[in-house]
Amino acid sequence: MDLPYSTPELVELTVDLLRRNSARTDTYVRPLLFKSGEEVGVRLHDLAESFLIYTAPMGEYIALDRGIRCMVSSWRRISDMAMPARAKITGAYLNSALAKTEAVDNGFDEAIMLTESGHVSEGSAENLFMLKDGQFLTPPVTDEILEGVTRQLVMRLIREELGLPMIERSIDRTELYTCDELLLCGTGAQISPVTEVDRRPVGTGEVGACTRRLQKLYFGAARGDNPTYADWTLPVY
Repeated sequence: MDLPYSTPELVELTVDLLRRNSARTDTYVRPLLFKSGEEVGVRLHDLAESFLIYTAPMGEYIALDRGIRCMVSSWRRISDMAMPARAKITGAYLNSALAKTEAVDNGFDEAIMLTESGHVSEGSAENLFMLKDGQFLTPPVTDEILEGVTRQLVMRLIREELGLPMIERSIDRTELYTCDELLLCGTGAQISPVTEVDRRPVGTGEVGACTRRLQKLYFGAARGDNPTYADWTLPVY
């Protein structure tokens, strides 16, 4: 599939759409390239393609202040052998939806998914970071994660602002129970502290100091309040 517009054109289309929709609050932007042919049959070849962008006002996706309670899902993260896990594919969200609903039905706020080999992958729709013994850890791209843009920004903040080691490696499930701080991040989740996993407190059971600082730094950068990260933002009006 080929995008019909260049990156600068996509940016201008998005800004124009936000203006037309009078966006004045946190807003979710979803560009979507999709197969639009009406022929019946299971295939990707020889089908018409279309492109759209839509926006929607975005409230708090998951709790950002008090911390969230997570469970390790019985649903495994979709394997790269079945579907490209690192790509933002709409159909793959069924995997995420099953995990999220299971978690909520069991009294939790969010799910944490494992790979088929049992390593920690990500939340239902968020990347995961863990603080342990003074260093941050996050699953590598080979553990079926979505290669999120927010993930890259958080890694930069950890290295440049917190001055802490930032390591990409596989994480075992039980490490979640013994870490000092845990957080999920994403376009909607932003920086969401995790204070409990499988009914076990993370660290002290309160939002950790490093996570609080990352939240402040992230919002300062994402909302244009920190000139150091001016390249993260673009004025709409």
